[in-house]
Amino acid sequence: MALRPVHVNMKALDGLAVGRFWAEALGWRVFRPGVTTYVGPGDEFVWPDPVVLGLDIVPVPKSKTTAKNRVHLDLATDSATHQAELVARLRALGATPADVGQGDVPWTVLADPEGNEFCVLEPRDIYGDTGPIARVVVDCAEPRAMARFWGEAMDWTLYEVTDEHAVLRSAKSVGPYLEFLRTPDVKTVPDRIHLDLLPYPGDDETAEAARLRALGATDLDLGQGDVPWICLTDPEGHELCVLAPS
Repeated sequence: MALRPVHVNMKALDGLAVGRFWAEALGWRVFRPGVTTYVGPGDEFVWPDPVVLGLDIVPVPKSKTTAKNRVHLDLATDSATHQAELVARLRALGATPADVGQGDVPWTVLADPEGNEFCVLEPRDIYGDTGPIARVVVDCAEPRAMARFWGEAMDWTLYEVTDEHAVLRSAKSVGPYLEFLRTPDVKTVPDRIHLDLLPYPGDDETAEAARLRALGATDLDLGQGDVPWICLTDPEGHELCVLAPS
């Protein structure tokens, strides 16, 4: 039994506007199969995508607080010129510079129109085949503990683990990386961004959720009511959802 991450779930006051921003940022398209706004590649809606992690923008009534998100996206570039052009284009689309205490670094930190932080990375060979999203980065206190939990939770491969970070990627070596990065921040509010996980055909979301609880996950009540997915948090409190196969 194992789960696969199928998209990045992002909360927004105006889901369609945020979806359009990210579609332009990533060179993808906006799809609206239901009340949420899905952003993914290609001309046809494909879910789950076999390679990429799409974005599922979910409308909520509250705006982002001033607290930094503990999950963010890093965007890949292939040259210094590409990085500069992408930053300029994103700012023209409504992104704004963000200061998260990064200091003098070779990447650029921005926030989308609703304040969700993200980074535009300088060119790095390792991200040459990831597509526009290089990695999903999760702030945490104990990368090794996160590697143990998420390595058991998902079918992704652990690439590297140290006291400072842990890195996973699809076992097929395609798509973005998932990195757990040691930071001094303390979680104070529910995050605006999390991963949604899907069981494989023939597996059951209730059994998968029970397996995650045995690994250290806990149930989460955000007022979601009677829904076909199961809301949990990992051992450090990062939100996640186990979706029903469909």
